[in-house]
Amino acid sequence: MTVEILKQNKKSWDIVAHHFNGVDALPSYGPYTQTEDELKLFGNVKNQRVLEIGCGSGHSLRYMAKKGGSELWGVDISEKQIETAKETLKDLNPHLYRAPMEEDIGLPKEYFDVVFSIYAIGWTTDLAETFALINSYLKPGGYFIFSWDHPLYPHLQSQNGKIYLDGTYQKEGHTTYEKFKGEDASVVIPKRKMSTYINELVKAGFTIDSVIESEVSASYDSSKEEVSDRYYSLYKARRFPTTMIIKVLKK
Repeated sequence: MTVEILKQNKKSWDIVAHHFNGVDALPSYGPYTQTEDELKLFGNVKNQRVLEIGCGSGHSLRYMAKKGGSELWGVDISEKQIETAKETLKDLNPHLYRAPMEEDIGLPKEYFDVVFSIYAIGWTTDLAETFALINSYLKPGGYFIFSWDHPLYPHLQSQNGKIYLDGTYQKEGHTTYEKFKGEDASVVIPKRKMSTYINELVKAGFTIDSVIESEVSASYDSSKEEVSDRYYSLYKARRFPTTMIIKVLKK
């Protein structure tokens, strides 16, 4: 089943890639979420080697270059995303690879100071293998930061401004969306609990540094809040975090 999911998701991401050019990229951690400028999780990355898992259009890597990153590496499942990232980073000599994050493609071991992933890690079909690979890429003392939908958020539905729980958080599995971004692009996204992410990080050998259930970014302080039943909305985000952000260290 894993192979079929990866094949389907790659095909669909090649179709919808244009919707995500520059979207969900640093300094943003996710929809309405506190930014890196507010959270300062990365610290000083000057002269450091950085690897992004799910590099998308390359804008997060460009942000890291502006902060002084010395080497830019990225992996993404979508050929279209990699093509866009190459254009975004064409003056920065990036190392970009089209591959699933679950696959060992021979990236250097114990080489990177920082590995990060912005709204991509939850797509993996094998969380344990992905975290184990990420741990192997990092130097001792390096760190890994990722953001993803808060695991409870997909269960929150809104109707006429009333937010309620739909389905069961306790049961993990997969959710299929037949029309991703309104396109003829079917995707399969794993459903996991918060504890699953944390426990698999620990099993992979990481030490937890920070777990953030993000508040709304201060940039929205003056924004008018309108009742909305959309999946992501300021109305919902002020009542429940859209995003979890986790930072872990390699011993």
